[in-house]
Amino acid sequence: MRVSGDWLSHPGTQALCGLLEREGRKAFLVGGCVRNALLGVPVADIDIATDAVPDEVMALAAHAGLKVVPTGLSHGTVTVIVEGRPHEVTTLRRDVTTDGRHAEVEFSTDVTEDASRRDFTMNALYATRAGEVLDPIGGLPDLLARRVRFVGDPERRIREDYLRILRFFRFHAQYGDEWAGLDKPGLRACAMHVAGLDTLSRERIGAEIRKLLSARNPAPTLLAMDQIGVLERVLPGADLDAFARLAALEEGAPPDWMRRLACLGGAVVADLRLSKAERRRINAIDRAAASDLGPAAIGWELGRETGRSAVIVRAARSGLGLSAGWAEDVDRGAAATFPIKAADLHPLAGPDLGARLASLTDLWLRSDLRLTRNELLR
Repeated sequence: MRVSGDWLSHPGTQALCGLLEREGRKAFLVGGCVRNALLGVPVADIDIATDAVPDEVMALAAHAGLKVVPTGLSHGTVTVIVEGRPHEVTTLRRDVTTDGRHAEVEFSTDVTEDASRRDFTMNALYATRAGEVLDPIGGLPDLLARRVRFVGDPERRIREDYLRILRFFRFHAQYGDEWAGLDKPGLRACAMHVAGLDTLSRERIGAEIRKLLSARNPAPTLLAMDQIGVLERVLPGADLDAFARLAALEEGAPPDWMRRLACLGGAVVADLRLSKAERRRINAIDRAAASDLGPAAIGWELGRETGRSAVIVRAARSGLGLSAGWAEDVDRGAAATFPIKAADLHPLAGPDLGARLASLTDLWLRSDLRLTRNELLR
């Protein structure tokens, strides 16, 4: 089997692989780029596996005038930027010790050794720069069946890094066959080691939840996580009933993980180490969904996209559905301008002016943004 695509024929990718091969080194495209290409999914990141050690990769790249960033030297990874595209180049490895969060590795020259330390069989596929697929541990049938299966013994893989429990569910939501269900040995191993999630940082958990909730339809996967106790570990108090209704209300809209996280709720959403902007948007959706403001008022306060998300989340939580014309009302509010200016209330000033403006703003919002300037002043 072969892969192809702009990502593979890109001049920078071909030049970097050629640079390594001319020095007698191996160069294989690996992981997500090969997996996605075989599934017909867009390729975002380019990873290259090589038997050259990091110092050698950096020296070769520097001699060729390429920009090199030592992004993960302890794990054998450097980033080489060629023709404007970053490539993560990692030396073939084997694990020496693991503690459930980090691994100590040794460099290797054996592709099978490198494949054997990866998490899932669908991620242990390699390709030459000509596109020929190499499958050292038999992951291709799993990929074609959209079956997320651990490499080797699932328990051992999980004990090496407990984040793989969340990755197991996230990869199923993104790439798995939802009708076939999750791999039973993998699911059983996740259930046995669910307590290991408590050892992970909130940053790593938050990153996986973000990706999981960006999948097309994560609802069945979240239900499976809940059934074995994973969801309670990472999002205690999450509202799966509201989330199931949200999935029906989204009606094919592009996945919005922040809208979905706001709908799920849970006691530790604020502790997922999200960015300030992400927290602000999630909190805004949550507050507006809990308010009694109409769709137009929510659109005026939050804008079109966030306002629409808040109205959908409110409908999912209440179970009452969406009112007719709700989206148009949100858009009308997002385009509206409050008709009163401070000068209209002269001679009021200071706290009195602020209080009057707030009172008129509230009156205007509760009129569904219908009251005119003259009506408000009267």
